[in-house]
Amino acid sequence: MRRPVVAGNWKMNKTITETVQFMEEFKPLVKNSNHCDIVIAPPFTALAEAVRAVQGTPIGISAQDVFWESEGAYTGAISAPMLVDAGCRYTIIGHSERRHYFGENSETVNKKIRVALRANLVPIVCLGESLAEQEAGLTHQVIQAQYRQGFAGLTGEDLSHIIVAYEPVWAIGTGRTATPDFAEQVHQFLRNMVQEQYGGGAARGLKILYGGSVKPENVKALLAEADIDGALVGGASLNASSFAGIVNHW
Repeated sequence: MRRPVVAGNWKMNKTITETVQFMEEFKPLVKNSNHCDIVIAPPFTALAEAVRAVQGTPIGISAQDVFWESEGAYTGAISAPMLVDAGCRYTIIGHSERRHYFGENSETVNKKIRVALRANLVPIVCLGESLAEQEAGLTHQVIQAQYRQGFAGLTGEDLSHIIVAYEPVWAIGTGRTATPDFAEQVHQFLRNMVQEQYGGGAARGLKILYGGSVKPENVKALLAEADIDGALVGGASLNASSFAGIVNHW
């Protein structure tokens, strides 16, 4: 039985003060929520304060990105050792907004996965197709290419420390959500690829989250599907009550 994960990606939102205020409001709402792993990804500036604010709770703090070198002349980049030093346990890699706005591709995703694993950070690796690709019936082809290139050269042991998030680009921040049946089909497709490459044990153990306009109103139907192991939540994670409603939907 795979333990569910509910992760909130705040993107470019919240100051340090707002982060601490959110945590103080959120913690009492999930103090008895032992049925899933809870992860929150604040902006880089608020990571250390977020870690301090959740001390003594099971809430894990994630970065929203990581660079593939440990140090050097890379202006604006954040390394895995820096994230570990700030207290992070996870990092998001390959989010569609990173791919779209910052030139992220499957090659850089692969490098980032490797550096995160070396630092004992859990990578939350995002895959997903655009609206044009979805309408052209190319969802599986796009997911297959992103998976094969982004996970190239990784071992089954590596995979056991990775979380995958299927985030259709056309559903992120649009209010549109993949139907539970459509999302389940993509999750099954991903799991079948893992089984072909690494075997049944690896496929059964892999956690695959769904992301894309997840809200308290639709999360129950999505997570009722057998191959959907949790959610990567964007806008709805910015409000403590809304995010707690997703965490506590069971």
